[in-house]
Amino acid sequence: MDTSCWPRGRNVKTLNLALQGGGAHGAFTWGVLDRLLEDEAIAIEAVSGTSAGAVNGTALAYGLTLGGREGAREVLTEVWSRIARLASLSPLQPSPLDRLLGPGRMDTSPGYHLLDAASRLFTPYLYNALDISPVRQVLAEVVDFEVLRRCDRVKLFVSATNVRRGRARVFEVREIGLDAVLASTCLPFLNQAVEIDGEPYWDGGYTGNPPLAPLVGGAECRDVLLVQLNPVNIEKTPTTAVEIMDRLNTLTFNAALMHEMRELDFAARLLADGIDHGGRLQPLFLHVIEDEALMGRFGVSSKLNADWAFLTLLRDAGRTACETWLQDHRQDLGLRSSVDIAGRYL
Repeated sequence: MDTSCWPRGRNVKTLNLALQGGGAHGAFTWGVLDRLLEDEAIAIEAVSGTSAGAVNGTALAYGLTLGGREGAREVLTEVWSRIARLASLSPLQPSPLDRLLGPGRMDTSPGYHLLDAASRLFTPYLYNALDISPVRQVLAEVVDFEVLRRCDRVKLFVSATNVRRGRARVFEVREIGLDAVLASTCLPFLNQAVEIDGEPYWDGGYTGNPPLAPLVGGAECRDVLLVQLNPVNIEKTPTTAVEIMDRLNTLTFNAALMHEMRELDFAARLLADGIDHGGRLQPLFLHVIEDEALMGRFGVSSKLNADWAFLTLLRDAGRTACETWLQDHRQDLGLRSSVDIAGRYL
């Protein structure tokens, strides 16, 4: 593996990244990555991403291959700016009232409600018969997947859900083409299933959001930094139809992650009792960057809101959250987890 783009030295800390999906909320992860890439004392060994996390991970790996850390920052910015430009031509726009009430939600957007109604009455095999996907257009224009598959700057894992078999498939960098990333982002009420090797795939968030196992078994670094977009905790019980749908969405896309967290906690308790199964169990140091207070303000409609002002708000929030985490927990890397797995996830 070529590590020439990463800093060297005794004070350099290496991370594995787990990037959660969340549609337009993935711009928060863009900000986190942008800040990490600025840091001369941080190196990245591996990335596991789902849905928007897969898009961010792909842009990161491709940019590193083209031009190192600055190349990665440039490709991430290019991907998100192109997404915003395409969105500006779409009927899926915040209404004037949405903009007046604050950034993010599209609860009074005619375009959003038309799409919501269409998805409840019809399938994308009817109302999206041409299988139009802005993500396909952007990635096809920005990323040369032949180059990406030769990436040796970082290990990349992208997950999708096998529709017929009900299980996750994790694609390694040598297997990742445009279809693998599209499969990872394929919401079944918006796009037709993506077929790869004769199997249909939907969004990876249904079975692993993001999968942590590839980072545990496929990387030497023991520090995993999870960039979490879907709130685990909320302040009050949902009572309106919109609030209930919002919470169901976050519960659905956190379910697989919560299961993996239980497994990690169980492994940690075995290690604490001196049981390592002949060295097969290794300590894992978990870290989390999130902003539940901010993300809790935005409903499921905002995950389809690619308005540039909203995306840059999330990007800046991600940069701020990353800066705070680096200040508070840089010293934990290589030594201990900076999050209480049992207290937060169990």
